[in-house]
Amino acid sequence: MGEYATIDPERQIKLKEIIGRLHEGGSVGEVKKEFAKLIKGVSAAEVAAMEQSLIDGGMPVEEVQRLCEVHVQVFESSLAKGGRPSEMAGHPVHSLLEENKLAWKKAGALKAAARAWVLGFGSAEAAKAALEDLSAVIIHYTRKENQLFPYLERQGFTGPSRVMWGKHDEIRALFKDAQEALAGPSRGFLGLARTLGGKIRKMIFMEEHILIPEAVRRLSDREWAEIRQGEEAIGFAWIAPASLYDAGLVLANSAAAVAEPLATAKAVPVGEASAAAQARAIPGLLDLSTGKVQKELLDIALRTMPIDISIVDENDKVLYYSDSPHRLFPRSPAAIGRSVQNCHPQKSVDTVNKILASFRSKEKDKARFWIEMGGRFILIEYFALYDAAGIYRGTLEVSQDLTELRALEGQRRLLDWG
Repeated sequence: MGEYATIDPERQIKLKEIIGRLHEGGSVGEVKKEFAKLIKGVSAAEVAAMEQSLIDGGMPVEEVQRLCEVHVQVFESSLAKGGRPSEMAGHPVHSLLEENKLAWKKAGALKAAARAWVLGFGSAEAAKAALEDLSAVIIHYTRKENQLFPYLERQGFTGPSRVMWGKHDEIRALFKDAQEALAGPSRGFLGLARTLGGKIRKMIFMEEHILIPEAVRRLSDREWAEIRQGEEAIGFAWIAPASLYDAGLVLANSAAAVAEPLATAKAVPVGEASAAAQARAIPGLLDLSTGKVQKELLDIALRTMPIDISIVDENDKVLYYSDSPHRLFPRSPAAIGRSVQNCHPQKSVDTVNKILASFRSKEKDKARFWIEMGGRFILIEYFALYDAAGIYRGTLEVSQDLTELRALEGQRRLLDWG
């Protein structure tokens, strides 16, 4: 969707110098003045490439994350001139923009409800409702993390998944703090509401002037169609995407464009094609170590199990996840083939790498964690996978909601479905 923009190497150096000044403690005001003198204008592509270059050059992701809002403040006037990309209704970009419009309004509504409650002419119920309404923006972030980021990573553009995910987690933490502050009217809640709204609006600006323009520039029509087809697995914040954009049609046209020259090069006799189709239609049996089972039945069984399963290969790539309706942690088809490190927030990557390293060296063969999430007790386990020769082949991740199981007492020996 458009050619790559040309990035001036000299301007890149100047941009990195400006961020270096910030990193060393320079004031935003000084940097803004220097920016105005040295650079007449800057594109979203250059800002994105600059941050990617900083990360590739060894700057810790956490440092870029700490600075990214300052980047926006420095480059805001230039970036704003670039406008926003516009896509057909139902296209992933259109859905992101529509959700952002609502998120902006709902952030303002939360601030107003919090202020009214603190000053005594509003209610706790209204403040709580406004907070819960705004919290749907987390679905928006989760869809970015699981659908958009994997496709950008395949283009070598890893900055957003490393930096923005950390900013998402900051917002998630603020929601939790705000929920706890609802215990009583206080200026603490009002302050949290203002901070939360401010961070969400800054994220909207970064999305619309850096992330989305870069995604539109880098991704093909086919990739956007694949992203659209996987979005339903995550869901949407406040909206239902329009059906004007037809991802299936885009993919069909793309496949036809590839298939036509192949068909011209080698035509398959009708009889052979029918035989091949019939062979594919017969459900095969998978020969496992202790029996055989139809692939379809095994897939049903894995999706029915009351646990979440993910399988990662020896190269740290996600091979499989169980797509069950009761998943604890969201996954979408874009996760397949993705580096497992990119499937976790940046703050967890060191832990993931330690687990995988210990599995490879056989120092450990399992790791266990448990957390409380939304009032539920969640167990998360990792198991090393070794073949018959003892060679490391990958890792199995298993997550399970143990809330009801922890509450069991005594024993039950008879069937009771009451």
